[in-house]
Amino acid sequence: MDFPILETTRLDLVKIDKEHVQAYYEIMSKSEVTQYYGMDSLKNIEEAAKIIEFFENSFESKRGIRWAMILKETNQFIGTLGLNSLNMGTKKSEIGYEIHPSYWGKGITAEALTEVLTYSFQEFDLFRIGAVTFPDNIASNRLLEKLGFTNEGKLRGYLYQNEQPHDAFIYSILKTEWEEKQREI
Repeated sequence: MDFPILETTRLDLVKIDKEHVQAYYEIMSKSEVTQYYGMDSLKNIEEAAKIIEFFENSFESKRGIRWAMILKETNQFIGTLGLNSLNMGTKKSEIGYEIHPSYWGKGITAEALTEVLTYSFQEFDLFRIGAVTFPDNIASNRLLEKLGFTNEGKLRGYLYQNEQPHDAFIYSILKTEWEEKQREI
């Protein structure tokens, strides 16, 4: 399968690859970005390169897909989003994303997520897309709820970061719910 290139009003969503390593590192080495990410901040560029290689391998093996968010106006890499634990057979996946703090609160992540959710339900024919968040990540939780995700509850001690366990919320949206929400818009 060829990597799907997606487009929104402000973004080109393209395959993340080696050319994005430095920009990805600059985002993922920031403690304010990884505070609620479920992994420690990156300490060197080699770690960023390994994660991008993992994204590439996940796509090749059809276990995941990760898009780079490129701001059309400046051609700047500002974050990533994609599907983790992708399982076409059981028609489900989990969504994940991060964006440079300079672009927080501007609706860019919602714009990108809307495009990826629509694509995932239509083209991959997924039925369920989940998301795991820290309960304290108010912005991400609000974003998911705004997009129609349901908070299904708390997973105790589910995330391990900074050498300690953390509870997590599990959210999901079903294809039928997404289609209904899109008709309302």
